[in-house]
Amino acid sequence: MKDLQTSSDGLTRAEANKRLTQYGPNVLRTHPPANLLVVFLKQFNSAVVYLLIAAALLAFLLGDRLEAAAIAAVLAINAIVGFATELRAVRSMEALRALSSRYAVVRRDGDTCSIPAEELVPGDLAILDAGDVLAADMRLVEASILASDESSLTGESLPVAKSVDPVSEEAILAVRSSMVFKGCAITRGTGEAIVTGTGMNTELGAITKLVEQSEPERSPLEQQLTRLSRDLIWLTLVLAGLVAGIGILAGRDVMLMIESGVALAVAAIPEGLPIVATLALARGMLRMARKNALIERLSAVQTLGSTTVILTDKTGTLTENQMHVDRIFLGTGEVTFDRTNQVFNAGGQTLKPMPGTALAMLLRAVALCNNATIASGDHPASGDPMEVALLEVASAGGLSRPALLAGLPEVKEVAFDVQTRMMATVHRHDGEFLVAVKGAPEAVFDCATRVLDNAGVRAFGRKQRQRWHKAAEVLAGQGLRLLAVAEKIVRDADTGPYEELVLIGLVGFQDPPRADIASAIADARRAGI
Repeated sequence: MKDLQTSSDGLTRAEANKRLTQYGPNVLRTHPPANLLVVFLKQFNSAVVYLLIAAALLAFLLGDRLEAAAIAAVLAINAIVGFATELRAVRSMEALRALSSRYAVVRRDGDTCSIPAEELVPGDLAILDAGDVLAADMRLVEASILASDESSLTGESLPVAKSVDPVSEEAILAVRSSMVFKGCAITRGTGEAIVTGTGMNTELGAITKLVEQSEPERSPLEQQLTRLSRDLIWLTLVLAGLVAGIGILAGRDVMLMIESGVALAVAAIPEGLPIVATLALARGMLRMARKNALIERLSAVQTLGSTTVILTDKTGTLTENQMHVDRIFLGTGEVTFDRTNQVFNAGGQTLKPMPGTALAMLLRAVALCNNATIASGDHPASGDPMEVALLEVASAGGLSRPALLAGLPEVKEVAFDVQTRMMATVHRHDGEFLVAVKGAPEAVFDCATRVLDNAGVRAFGRKQRQRWHKAAEVLAGQGLRLLAVAEKIVRDADTGPYEELVLIGLVGFQDPPRADIASAIADARRAGI
């Protein structure tokens, strides 16, 4: 705040207008709308087309106007088809960019207001909420269970937990937990942040600069057509020159031999090649448009068709990105969860989470230590996918969070923190307080002093720790994501939540593959990818 000369009341409107003049609008540089003439002239940018134009002109000058008209007609059809197809794609992309205008909620002169994102300036105090798409780079000053989807910058598909704690100046973008970035989305939580960079002075702006500096690469088809055209041109010119030269040396009429050379050149050149290539690409573009995929450059269609290797993220691409509880490890044994039939199984037998059992205690803890909501009627599930999965498994055990909170009112919440890697909620319980905790297994193990098993609650000694660490390794080795669950009873709600915990169990999550992924991989293999 000090460096950017702002406060908890935000900038004054006068100062914001001054900075808008100083830094300019909060927009990325974009190309001007495509010029119709430029798009049309691009259709003639081909060596084959150049040779056909030269042949048409020469035929016209020599009086063979029918031949010249035929070549001109082929060129016109090719240009019209290419122009219409490419212009449609260009205009579609421009329309998409026009839809990207957004608003941002900021505090100015102490008042909270919504302003066009283009008017954000460094020093603005932005109010963040789940679902917001960030319009600038910002430094967090307040954060409550805040997480951001930064996949567009880092490639990491899972939301990144954020906090106000400072990080090293040399920290790479992926671990700047106190920053949020333009173009990313808030997936959960709330917060306040100071705008540190706008427009081209953002991380997204830096990527835009790199794109501007890069030389556009030619597609494989363009390279092959250029190579074919070059070879054809030289071969045609050599042969036409030889025929004309031999005829002249043999005493034939000079004009007749020149006309014969031109005719041979035109006959040797595949006039239909440009239009056939354009029509093939146009058909591919239209087929992709029906799949809601817009292509800006016609030749890019063939680039996709030349793909030999696909590098893909797993979560949300190969999988549903909908976490489901698969297994639960308790001190009393391992329990599997059949999501289809909504039942628990242990040792081949159906298991019911009876009150007071380890399973029932675990389900109660994960339902209480939670911020998500499960789907109900017309209302879809909301919140972190793992927390939604926990509520679903608790519901299968006959426990719902609203009903639990009616008997165990929440007193306070200790939000998930990237440093502790745990979250806790505190609830009133028979004149005392129940603390429910969930988090990374290593973090919870370190904070646990007791464990619940067949003998009841007992000390979490060295042998017990080894057993639980081994169980975590086995489950993780089977591709499951893990959370450890613990609780304790305290007299004071302000007691540290992560001290002397009673470890209850481990929850293993599975993100199942999408139903269509097997056929998609099979299609790719058949295509030689």
